[in-house]
Amino acid sequence: MTGLTTENALIRNTSDVEDFARGCFLGSTGDQVGVELEFLVFDRTAPDLQVPMDRISDALPPLPGGSKVTFEPGGQLELSGTEGSLPDAIARLAADVDVTRRALWDAGMALVGVGLDPLRPARRQLRLPRYETMAAFLGAPYGSLMMCSTASIQVNLDLGRNPAARWERAHLLGPVLVAAFANSPLSEGRPHGWMSGRQMVWERLDPTRTTPVPVVEDPAAAWTDYLLDARLMLVGEEQKRYRGREIRKTDEAREKKGKGGERGRPIHDGSTLRDRLGASAHPLTMTDLAYHATTLFPPVRPRGWLEIRYLDAQHPANWPVCVAVTHALVMDDRTADAAVAAAEPYAAMWSQAARCGLADPGLRKAADACFRAAIEALPRLGASADLVREVAAFADRHVTPGRSPAVDLLDLVRGPERRLPAWLTEEEPA
Repeated sequence: MTGLTTENALIRNTSDVEDFARGCFLGSTGDQVGVELEFLVFDRTAPDLQVPMDRISDALPPLPGGSKVTFEPGGQLELSGTEGSLPDAIARLAADVDVTRRALWDAGMALVGVGLDPLRPARRQLRLPRYETMAAFLGAPYGSLMMCSTASIQVNLDLGRNPAARWERAHLLGPVLVAAFANSPLSEGRPHGWMSGRQMVWERLDPTRTTPVPVVEDPAAAWTDYLLDARLMLVGEEQKRYRGREIRKTDEAREKKGKGGERGRPIHDGSTLRDRLGASAHPLTMTDLAYHATTLFPPVRPRGWLEIRYLDAQHPANWPVCVAVTHALVMDDRTADAAVAAAEPYAAMWSQAARCGLADPGLRKAADACFRAAIEALPRLGASADLVREVAAFADRHVTPGRSPAVDLLDLVRGPERRLPAWLTEEEPA
């Protein structure tokens, strides 16, 4: 995270926190994008069972696009692509998704893009100290579901020459994009009443670390207050090994050998960073602050770039649509005005967007305007004609009729036939 220091200097006062927060808004002034895709993996012959991470890892060949392979605590597979221009980043990551999907299929598994596991209960595989603390801190059922059953598309965008503008756009567009890409209406085979169950899970966690950062004139000031007012989860963690969710295979091997790293000191009293500043018994360091920032999960997070974290995982064929639309609406100044004008009336409707998706007529109308703006902009941003057609086809299928991708999943469990397991495991990749 930009602003992270390896020095063990003590935090003197809130000005040190503000300096760190402002560092999080210093980064590339360009227009590159990076994408992190999370997927669920199912056994094609036994979709009710969890698939061990070792089985997944052993099936994967080298990836041609250079994506990094990591796992979430429940065994969700994550592919983190290399950053680049929109067409280059999508092309490289798409090649890796295709290779991964085929390799897993040939090994008896299926790669599935859904925001919340629609069939299996939450069960954790990774036991690293960070996750032990997080599980105890967040509790059940929602902490367990978030860690073990959710999957997302994270779009990482350069801050550009005007970081405040892109920060504002990413927030104002949030509910509309949540509704357009809502894709998690099921849990343990049944509807739970939300189009984006993944967003519902996040909403029911600790609000001091998951609610949106307020959009104000000075985003660094807002991020400073957010850091200060969030509850502390853990201090004293070894920064060199635990960097956000980047748990590498080598770390997993060390864990299995009982070498999971130094344990930090969990905080159980509900105190915030602001509460602890200046405490003589356990003074906090800048390393503690940097680690604290990695435990905060607002819908948009600054890290020297913008992490857009509110998008449900999509079908392996549809994730480029999600990335392309988000990139166009946030990054392109000519497109942003029209998109923000359509989305701003709904900027506070995070819960409504997650619950209703595009069935809400206002969100549907705003999403339609946003997609039209994105389709107009994408050729100018270097997108291929095929990608533009994919975005238009997604809009025709989902946005114009007000039918979030979640509705397709709901159709699988309506009526007497049990079609969900077949959908999860019987679509052979091309």
